[in-house]
Amino acid sequence: MRLTPRLGFRLILVVFAVVVICVRLIPRHRVGPAGSRVISDLAATSPLNQPGGDPALAEAYEVYSALYQAPSQPPNQEPLVFANNSVTDIPQVGGSCLKPTTPDEREMTDAFVAANQQSHRWEQKFTIPQGYRLLDSSEVAQAQNCIVTHGQDSAGCAGYQQVRHIRFLGVPGFDRTHTHALVSVIKNCGGDCGSGGIFAVEKAGGTWQRSASTDFTSDCSWVY
Repeated sequence: MRLTPRLGFRLILVVFAVVVICVRLIPRHRVGPAGSRVISDLAATSPLNQPGGDPALAEAYEVYSALYQAPSQPPNQEPLVFANNSVTDIPQVGGSCLKPTTPDEREMTDAFVAANQQSHRWEQKFTIPQGYRLLDSSEVAQAQNCIVTHGQDSAGCAGYQQVRHIRFLGVPGFDRTHTHALVSVIKNCGGDCGSGGIFAVEKAGGTWQRSASTDFTSDCSWVY
């Protein structure tokens, strides 16, 4: 068969059309914006509050006892109530709410995460002038129910009539000198009600006190 110029031109057009169709059928992968990154799920990559931790160390009681020296409520009002298992949270803002920029802050961050990978048990070792109560897990559940229902179960809620909040304390994460630390408090008022935060403290004049606010923990306060 003789290939005429007209036939050759038609063959070229057919080949071109086939190439165009094949290119359009090739799967295209969308590329995200430059610099974008996936925020890891901290609950999966670094879970906290796992069961099995030992009793909290003595130094942890010293920190929280100092922070609760001043009464949080007038006399004869809401009592100070703690859960006897340590619990903390690290809200995920860009991977973590903590933003360490100095070696000291990185030490505290690593120590805090390591200390709270397991839930530790608090005992009656706080030194707090106004007094306090420690509740085990079953008592915490009962107290939360009484808060939410406003004590409708009069018999079951008799021991929690004045309780409005239950505080969950995280285990402090210290720097190497043990003069600075990260601590956390979750103040729960039942169900999805409450607030919390992670903040830095420092030992000055022989006692622990809250440090000045910086970008290190500025994203670590929340309400839910």
